[in-house]
Amino acid sequence: MTNGPPAVELEDLRKTYGRLVVLDGLTMRVATGGVHALLGPNGAGKTTTVRILATLTRPDSGTARVAGHDVRHHRRQVRRVISLAGQHAALDDGQTGVENLTMLARLTGLSGPAARRRAATLLERFDLVEAAGRRVRTYSGGMRRRLDLAASVVGTPSVIFLDEPTTGLDPRSRQGLWEVIGELAQAGVTVLLTTQYLEEADRLADRITVLHQGRLAAEGTATELKRRFGAQRLELIWRDPAGFAQVAQRLGDRVLGQDPARLALAVSTDGSAPQVRRLLDEIDPDRHGVVRFTVREATLDDVFLTLTGRPEVTHV
Repeated sequence: MTNGPPAVELEDLRKTYGRLVVLDGLTMRVATGGVHALLGPNGAGKTTTVRILATLTRPDSGTARVAGHDVRHHRRQVRRVISLAGQHAALDDGQTGVENLTMLARLTGLSGPAARRRAATLLERFDLVEAAGRRVRTYSGGMRRRLDLAASVVGTPSVIFLDEPTTGLDPRSRQGLWEVIGELAQAGVTVLLTTQYLEEADRLADRITVLHQGRLAAEGTATELKRRFGAQRLELIWRDPAGFAQVAQRLGDRVLGQDPARLALAVSTDGSAPQVRRLLDEIDPDRHGVVRFTVREATLDDVFLTLTGRPEVTHV
């Protein structure tokens, strides 16, 4: 990421629908270049934020700028520098892949020959050359998403908004799309993505913003968030239900999580061998209760549980 002006700036942004408060004074900045993930539980305001930045929804108050342009007063300038790939591919199923891209290139003002060259370049870049002549309705989910991403960069935008880009894809297609997103970021494009996959944010994002109830709950790299809001855990599997119940009661608030069906519970640890030994000696002094144990590193799941109190991350 660069140290220049931010690609995206939000200041005290507010949006309501009737009595429903969707954004409640959201302030955030996204640096130019790299991948920035916008995460949060259902109703956090992620998609609403993207729609405002893409000039599709007007905020009630506050300011929002993309590449220095105000999204309310300079909508045309904003639209010239951005692209949006929504949750559903915006493609013409009756046209072929090359026809879709050529048409979009012509709409950006390119001549016929230039549009065909641009389409050919993108088909090769997104590994769609063999499918170029097929109608889009015959494409697999992964191919459609790659074509949708190709369509989103026909006009060489400086900022791309990706709203749940890999939802519904199989693991192989998701991996392929991750590689494409990484290539876009390496080429200098600023990518702001919303996602319900914590692994996706952990893998792709240079920085992560966590939203909760329309406000900024936390921001930082994945490592920073795990260190600040996550916790390493010593996970224990107990031998019998009676012993499990006794140790769970004795530990009380120190238990970070438990699964009675598996006779499993977890307590916080710094991960060091001396502390793990002390915890095991304290919890199971006669060494007959614990069947096995595992030290687990903090994850973004832990961060979300801490910041939102929700068991999972979904999308708005």
